[in-house]
Amino acid sequence: MTLRLRPEEVARAAELLRAGELVAFPTETVYGLGADARNGRAVAAVFEAKGRPHFNPLICHFAEAEAAFAEALPDERARALAARFWPGPLTMVLPRRAECRIDLLAGAGLDTLAVRVPAHPLALALIRAAEVPVAGPSANRSGQVSPTTADHVLDGLGGRIAAVLDGGPCAVGVESTVLDLAAGGAALLRPGGVPVEEIEALIGTVARPIPIAAAERTRSLRSPGMMLSHYAPSLPVRLDAQSVAADEALLAFGPPLQGAGAAWQMSEARDLREAAARLFAGLRWLDAEGQRLGLSRIAVMRVPMEGLGAAINDRLARAAAPR
Repeated sequence: MTLRLRPEEVARAAELLRAGELVAFPTETVYGLGADARNGRAVAAVFEAKGRPHFNPLICHFAEAEAAFAEALPDERARALAARFWPGPLTMVLPRRAECRIDLLAGAGLDTLAVRVPAHPLALALIRAAEVPVAGPSANRSGQVSPTTADHVLDGLGGRIAAVLDGGPCAVGVESTVLDLAAGGAALLRPGGVPVEEIEALIGTVARPIPIAAAERTRSLRSPGMMLSHYAPSLPVRLDAQSVAADEALLAFGPPLQGAGAAWQMSEARDLREAAARLFAGLRWLDAEGQRLGLSRIAVMRVPMEGLGAAINDRLARAAAPR
């Protein structure tokens, strides 16, 4: 049985983490599935609980930048980005230090480590109370829709993990931006909660991702969330819908198309922040309601490729990928 812990029970959640148990916890992006990142058995349990491919590394969460930089080697750009965006929805992939205490499995055996400092007060309280770095991929079965509430976590992982620390809905609603600084350049591995334009304003040009299918073929994924078919509901997903049929569910952005069998509004005002926060909840609801009503697929209205729109479209493209 998976415990649902209240915010005031953070000490209990920390005890479970130190004991090698898995505890889901809220961040400003989505709920993470936490494990002691130094404990190889606990990290292996994350992969088992999620059914996660072994070559997809995990993000390690820390309470402060210097704790992260004790395990991964920063350059001047990484320190500048940490000063500007941490705590917050930015993950940096950096070289592992020779003395790094993070279990190799957490980094999928690579010579790099994905690190971030989350902005959610309850996440920070948990990490400080546990006194360990916390490996924390999204708290869902691998490839399924990411969770933005404790109920979403329990829907997917109830009975498979020790507890979920309930901090209410997540504010951002899409995962962190992942930036690779390990090789001397700067490459965007995953769009997310920090728009790449804001990163470029601070450190200069950032290379865009290699095609996901190419990374997957070579098993060279350096970042979480880079699987080709990911964030996938059970119903097929059709992108850039300009009309909708009665046997389709609609994920709307702006004034909704008429005629759908069911509809979920990301943001009628076309506010990208609101849309990001409502994206995963909408995919989950449409998937469940569409199956209940016998609908054939989920049609998605077009979202602009700017700011958080890049992260939203990245998630939608993965949801629509062949599988």
